[in-house]
Amino acid sequence: MRATISENLRAFERQGSARTLTPAAVAVVLLQNEGIPSVPTFQRPLSMTRHAGQMALPGGKLHPGEAAVECALREVHEELGLVVDRADVLGILDDFDTASGFTITPVVMWSGSEIASLRPSESEVAKLVVIGTPELRKSVAAATLVPTQQFSLKFRRVEMFAPTAAILFQFSEVALDGRSCRVADFYQPPFTHR
Repeated sequence: MRATISENLRAFERQGSARTLTPAAVAVVLLQNEGIPSVPTFQRPLSMTRHAGQMALPGGKLHPGEAAVECALREVHEELGLVVDRADVLGILDDFDTASGFTITPVVMWSGSEIASLRPSESEVAKLVVIGTPELRKSVAAATLVPTQQFSLKFRRVEMFAPTAAILFQFSEVALDGRSCRVADFYQPPFTHR
């Protein structure tokens, strides 16, 4: 799967943002969960000042002089306790401009680690939600895409919205299945604006 994802991302012509927003990055990191490549996501604690209670990928805003890849690697370590090598970065998806004022650069990376090896930060992670790639593909296939209407992906009892759901949707379409897909116009519900 790693080779397929790398090849699909190399063939993908990513789009950057033309807007001047606060630069940020997230990591779409693949780990093993009982032999199934899986993506860790999590709910942010309600005590956070920004994006409290929202479902997220590991990420944050870039430090001065930091590139998106370095930010994503740093955030994976800070939020999930996982060290991923620069050589394990497989590619980058389209930038996603958020209603809360950030341009997110999604960085796709591979880790041979097991989900059980994660050590989530209690101050940044309230609940870990692990999504297997078969479950992600199924959720993407079941999603309804209607411009200007709320979009979400459902995983068991968890519903995710853009930007996280949009990034996972593009990851599934582009990286896993090799199909071109743009998500910049996916609707972001008002609660994601804070």
